[in-house]
Amino acid sequence: MSFNLSKHARQELARRDIALADVEAVLAVPGQIVPEHGGIVCYQSPTTCDGKPCLLRVMVNEATEPMVVVTVYRTSKISKYWQS
Repeated sequence: MSFNLSKHARQELARRDIALADVEAVLAVPGQIVPEHGGIVCYQSPTTCDGKPCLLRVMVNEATEPMVVVTVYRTSKISKYWQS
């Protein structure tokens, strides 16, 4: 899957110590794809953070070619974001 990282996404990867390989894995095989605000789509997959369950959420602008990752983060609030 072809994508570019925004400047903000690159900064967040470094600040939050998230590996680019983890982002690539979520984009290749997401657990879910959820529409967000303003045409942004969230690719998300369950993972672990310090041995605890969490979600890796990758916010993507799919309207561009290639798509652009606008931000990325982990959250422990699985039930808030995971859609059944």
